[in-house]
Amino acid sequence: MIKFFEYNWQVREEWFDWCNKLEIEELLIDRKGGVGNILYTLFHIIDVEYSWIRGIQGKEDVVFQFADYNTLEKVKSLSDKLRIEIVEFLRTNLVDIKEQSVSVPWDEEKYTVDEILHHLIAHEIHHIGQLSVWSRELEILPVSSNLVGRELKSIHSY
Repeated sequence: MIKFFEYNWQVREEWFDWCNKLEIEELLIDRKGGVGNILYTLFHIIDVEYSWIRGIQGKEDVVFQFADYNTLEKVKSLSDKLRIEIVEFLRTNLVDIKEQSVSVPWDEEKYTVDEILHHLIAHEIHHIGQLSVWSRELEILPVSSNLVGRELKSIHSY
């Protein structure tokens, strides 16, 4: 499962690079589908990942406001900053806690750690697909979503 987090983070970094081709106005245009616009989609991916990881750890949710992260540089910086804490958590022995039940304040259901981690992986892949659609609408080649052929940075390298 860790390989998929590494994959998602690598693809996310490539989307940040891709976004550098566009003006901020283009990143903020409301689009059909998804959560609204390109920059907010990246922010949303980061925010959801961090919230769920903190939920697994029994920590209080930190609510980030998009208005405070409304530039590409700020969203990338947030991603880099929060990844440090997420990596530290993912380096722990997840096998020991994968069946542990987790409650979070934004959902009435309980989920296992394993379910949440799989959800986070699928969630980011889902939104990366949306970015790819918007990229094609802009007639710009999207970031490759291929897993094969990638040299993934190990979680132990962060």
